[in-house]
This record gives sequence, C-alpha cells and structure tokens, in this order.
Amino acid sequence: MSDPYFFGYGSLVNTKSHSYPDPHPATLKGWRRAWVATPRLGVVLLTGVPAPGHSIQGLIAAVPGADWAALDARESGYARVPAHGDIDHAHPAAPEIAVYAVQRENMLRRSNQMILLSYLDVVVQGFHEVFGEAGVQGFFDSTDGWDTPILNDRADPVYPRHQQLTELQTGLVDDHLTRLSAQVKERHEAPLPPEF
Repeated sequence: MSDPYFFGYGSLVNTKSHSYPDPHPATLKGWRRAWVATPRLGVVLLTGVPAPGHSIQGLIAAVPGADWAALDARESGYARVPAHGDIDHAHPAAPEIAVYAVQRENMLRRSNQMILLSYLDVVVQGFHEVFGEAGVQGFFDSTDGWDTPILNDRADPVYPRHQQLTELQTGLVDDHLTRLSAQVKERHEAPLPPEF
C-alpha cells in the first residue's frame, strides 16, 4: 500500500519547515485561503475554505507509513480531511491526499488576534522557492482576511519554525502588504500572543 500525502497551502509549502519526502507542486480546486480566528491561539490561522470556481496553489508530500501523529500535532487546530479528488498534481501515482482546514464551527469572530509576520514570512518563502514571484502574488491574491492586523515579530520571532529570508523575499512580503494596505504593528504597539 502506498503512502498517503498531504496538500499544504501555507507554511507546509516551505520545505525548510518540515522533512516530509517527495514534494510536488499541486493545485487544490474549489478552495481559497483565509486568515481566521480560532479558540486555539491569540493569533489567527491560515486555513483553506471551500470556494467554488477558485483554486489555490500548494505542495503535496508523502506521510511515510501513514504516520500522521507528528503532522496532526503540528496542525492542531485544524481537521484533516480527504481532498485527493480536488487536487491537480504531477505525481505519477494517484495517492490518497488529505488537507488540513479549520472547521467552520471553530472559526470565531476576530477580536485582537493578529497575523504573525514570522509565520507569513515562512509561507511566502515557500511560495517563492516553489512558484517564483508570480506564485507569491498568487498567494496574496487568493487569500482573504488582509484586514487582520499583522504583528511584526521578525526581530524576535514567535513562530517556532521561522526562517531567515533573503532580501528579495523580505521585500516581496513587505511590498505585497503595502499593496494590500495591511496594518503592520510593531511589538511595542501590541501585546505578544501566547506561544504559537
């Protein structure tokens, strides 16, 4: 029996943030991304939400031996749901594929939750390395919730899998946030969220 795969559309696109084998670019049809508040944390999570007529780029990778425990722990706050029939990819086989998404009943009205810039940086670095600058723009354009404030924690990252970006990648993040009129708050302007 072949290993199952996951479809990642956020930080899992960045292979520096995990060691799952056999990654392939892929597209999930009928979905968009959104920043949502959940009961889990004082920050928002990036999730996929069903959206007929839309699609999002991402990455599939294998889960050896169907050992989902570590990935389920990393993606706590999300439900793992089957998605293989909605994904275009170049994998030579047709593996079982799952996607992690926040369930509607766990989405809360946002209050003071913020996007961690260290988390967003990891996501954008992954998209840049897999899909180039066009893929970065596609990420921003296929994601809702950019009215959510962003906490600039780059100097002292809260996100545990933060990465060092190139100057180009940092510029891409900052330029797109400016284009979208996103509100970036410095650490002294906002309380720190609990550990991610």
